Amino acid sequence: MQYITPDLCDAYPDKIQVVEPMFSNFGGRDSFGGQIVTVKCHEDNSRVKEQVELDGIGKVLVVDGGGSLRCALLGDMLAEKAAKNGWEGIVVYGCIRDVDVVAQTDLGVQALASHPMKSFKRGVGELGVPVTFCGVTFRPGEYVYADNNGIVVSPEPLQMPE
Repeated sequence: MQYITPDLCDAYPDKIQVVEPMFSNFGGRDSFGGQIVTVKCHEDNSRVKEQVELDGIGKVLVVDGGGSLRCALLGDMLAEKAAKNGWEGIVVYGCIRDVDVVAQTDLGVQALASHPMKSFKRGVGELGVPVTFCGVTFRPGEYVYADNNGIVVSPEPLQMPE
C-alpha cells in the first residue's frame, strides 16, 4: 500500500498528529503504515531484536531510542529479519547502520541518522508503553504512516483518499 502523508493530512486534519520533521527515509519502501508496536530503549537494541523476530504483518515498530546519536539501534540483520517477518516499517528515534543494505530491504525505515557503531546488548528496554518524541505520543495499537514527506500518527486506521 502506498501512503502519501500530505494527502492524509488534507483528508484527516482533525484525526492526525504530525511528527516534527527530523527523520530521514532509509528503507527500501518509500512509504509505509500500520498499527504501532513500541519499544523504549537507550543504546541497547535487545528488545528491538526480540520484536522483529515476531510476526509484524500490518504493524510498524516505533523505537524510542531517546534520540541518541551515539550508536545504531537497527542494522542490516535486524532489518532483514523484520522484512522476512512481514513488518511494514520501523521508526527509530535514534540511529541505524548498514544503510546501503537497509535501502535494498523490503521494509520502511525512518531514523534520525546513520551511525556505524552497534548498540549494547544488556537486555534492557520497555515494550508496549506509550512513547513521546518529536511532539507526538505513539500509543501501542494506534496507527502511524510515513513517506518521504514525513510521519503522521492517528488513533484509528486511515484510508488513502480517492
